[in-house]
Amino acid sequence: MGKDIEAIAVGSDDAVVYGAVHSSNEDLKIPSSGSSQFSKYSTDNVPGRSQIGIVSAVFIIFNRMIGTGIFATPSTILSLSGSVGMSLIMWVIGSIIAGAGMWVYIVWGLAIPKNGGEKNYLEYLLRRPKFLVTCAYASNAILLGWASGNSIVFGEYILRAANQENPGQWTRRLIGFACITFAFLLHGTRVKWGLWLQNVLGTIKIFIVLIIIVAGFVALGGHLKVPKPNNFDHAFAGTTASASSFCLSLYNVIWSYVGFSNVNYALSEVKNPKRTLKIAGPLAIGLITVLYILSNIAYFAAATKEEITGSGTLVAALLFRNVMGAHAERALSVFVALSALGNVLSVIFSQGRVNQELGREGILPFSKFWASNRPFNAPLAGLGLHWAICLITIFALPPGDAYNFVINTISYPLSVINAIISFGIVFLQFKPYSDWRKPGWPAVAAAAFFGAANVFLFIVPLTPPPPGGEPYKSMPYWTHAVAGWAIFGVGFIYWIFWAKIFPRVGGYELERVKEIGSDGLERHVFKRVKRDRL
Repeated sequence: MGKDIEAIAVGSDDAVVYGAVHSSNEDLKIPSSGSSQFSKYSTDNVPGRSQIGIVSAVFIIFNRMIGTGIFATPSTILSLSGSVGMSLIMWVIGSIIAGAGMWVYIVWGLAIPKNGGEKNYLEYLLRRPKFLVTCAYASNAILLGWASGNSIVFGEYILRAANQENPGQWTRRLIGFACITFAFLLHGTRVKWGLWLQNVLGTIKIFIVLIIIVAGFVALGGHLKVPKPNNFDHAFAGTTASASSFCLSLYNVIWSYVGFSNVNYALSEVKNPKRTLKIAGPLAIGLITVLYILSNIAYFAAATKEEITGSGTLVAALLFRNVMGAHAERALSVFVALSALGNVLSVIFSQGRVNQELGREGILPFSKFWASNRPFNAPLAGLGLHWAICLITIFALPPGDAYNFVINTISYPLSVINAIISFGIVFLQFKPYSDWRKPGWPAVAAAAFFGAANVFLFIVPLTPPPPGGEPYKSMPYWTHAVAGWAIFGVGFIYWIFWAKIFPRVGGYELERVKEIGSDGLERHVFKRVKRDRL
């Protein structure tokens, strides 16, 4: 008993999705690159699975990181930071934090070169109470409406392309509903069609970012349809001194860097993970940072501070209008909307499989239903669960606050998780488990920095912001922090009933049993074992 469960499947925007097998949180052995145990975790032992090299790993990270954030968050970041200069510095700080985070995930990835990412690391660190961290992580994976934010951005840009300047709240909600429902039905009934469309749309966002950068150079040359904004003459005028605003600004920046850990969800398929992780991660972050900085310079070169902060999630459309005119703005807004749709397709594709895997492991109520591939040989039930969570987010929140709330609510629990696995490396440097190989002091320093940054990100939102620094128009400033802790709280309550009360009342204990699923993957699943058989 006490053996661990299957790793969840997570994919990137280019439709790479992986199955996984977790090791035991009690029996897990952490190999070094020269260890005789390393072959136990080698990708050579995964027959029929693809081998991910450096180039593929870079694109797995690259395609996941470039989403709607760079099209939608710069206005919020500028508003919170107060100045053009500080806004650019925030993006640089975000890249440094992402780089430190990448180092943390490299350390863990080399220690546990298996699919599953943070779930492996949390279960290795937090072994008691048994199964608690599994339930908390499962709650976080299921209850966050990852795809809802991109659905909202899709609706904003589609309405802008249709020349709808002031659409009603229900119009925005219904377009977001249509977007997420289309993605759900396509992936739930026609998997190959969904993957093909996802791959096509995945290339559009790269194309859009390059157009933004080129338009920025045009604007810097003075070729604008409006007066030149001259934002760089007094770049730091109006800089905020609020820690709360600084924190929320970082949330938005880090949201745009989410995905640097994407290869860690697929390490069982990575060829030579030690070399690939050390090269692919830093290379991808470096390229992304350059593109993000150039994109922000483009925005500031083409519009005034007031225009940008008033544009909401439509800052890319503002750039197109000021540089190329209203007709070009409407046409290119369609491409940004399609890019957002690509992210919705990618996220619901991955999250649906997360739910399916949790069902296959026997963690969820009615696990057989969530684990099913019927009737279209696709995880329709798992996709439907994420679709329902996203609909709650879209319809329950005020449209003006919905996007920022989604970003902040997803980022908050992630900050808690990142802090735990970061300080876990520091802890293991001083009190290592017998099977832990110390990574060296530079890596420990990076882990301490990343952990401290994430502690800042989940503590400061609990403090009142200054006047004018409120993150929402219609909700209290602490809403996303409470929501984040509530999600972990749901996992804790579920653990009490699922792992403690129900087994005691039912006269059984939970045991992990190794099985080979219908997909051919080996996994550890939870079984109810009667006490008289123990």
